[in-house]
Amino acid sequence: MVAHPYVTLQRARWAALSDQTSIRLDAETLDRLRGIGDPTNQTDIAEVYRPLTQLLHLTMENAGRLNEERNSFLRVNEARTPFVIGIAGSVAVGKSTVSRLLQELLRQAPGSPKVDLITTDGFLYPNAELARRGILDRKGFPYSYDRRALLNFVIDVKSGLPRVEAPVYSHSKYDIVSGEKLVISSPDILIIEGLNVLQPPRVERDGRMGLSVSDFFDFSVFVDAAEEHIKGWFTERFLELRRRAIGKTEGFFVQFQTMSDDEARAFAHQVWNEINGPNLRHNIAPTKGRATAILTKGADHRITEISIRKV
Repeated sequence: MVAHPYVTLQRARWAALSDQTSIRLDAETLDRLRGIGDPTNQTDIAEVYRPLTQLLHLTMENAGRLNEERNSFLRVNEARTPFVIGIAGSVAVGKSTVSRLLQELLRQAPGSPKVDLITTDGFLYPNAELARRGILDRKGFPYSYDRRALLNFVIDVKSGLPRVEAPVYSHSKYDIVSGEKLVISSPDILIIEGLNVLQPPRVERDGRMGLSVSDFFDFSVFVDAAEEHIKGWFTERFLELRRRAIGKTEGFFVQFQTMSDDEARAFAHQVWNEINGPNLRHNIAPTKGRATAILTKGADHRITEISIRKV
């Protein structure tokens, strides 16, 4: 028998673990939280997200008890710091939808906790800096982020600082918004979503092992799917965003208005083959085994199995 660090459950078995706690998520809210092309519906909420939310509640309760017992042992009275959840996965796999749904559902927990959500896009280097470094065509690769700034941000949040600022990224401008900041102010729960949030620590110049963002996660989720499916979802999303840009004068996708459907599809495939695919294979997918939970999707974009780390 080969030991495995995860317990993997098919969707039906996972759904059966849930109690019948009511989750209030109306159709309008669900539609607002879903990403382009994401078919998540009320059945998915009941069968996948309700048990996941319950597991998160259990983990948070245990973290709270540990904090109290540690305080008692050390004879101190340190306040409990935010519970941090990392959400990782490829471009177009649906991690933003997972993040937004968890934020909304966790807000419904007893006591109505304050749940904030931030993406690591704000910690990308500005386009001018990426161009200066010659890596503008590698946006999204680990080295395109200001990893030190991201790490310091997470350390400050996890240390309990009452106010922590983060840069803001504009998807319409495809760049960092100069002078604008997102303020994180003492949340009970912070969700951090990004391609590379589960990257392992780097070896420093002096040979010592550094810290990684995931060192400060209390729970982490990797959203997984076969690359061929993700490539298809990415392509369809690109075509839809291009369609929505028709007739507009501003925004990143305006430049693609004059392409035919065939040209746009070919361009999306090129972007995947040269950028997103290699980033997934070489940088993102290898971090899957660092996650607390792995949500695996089928060809229809729906979660088919759930793996929970047991060690």
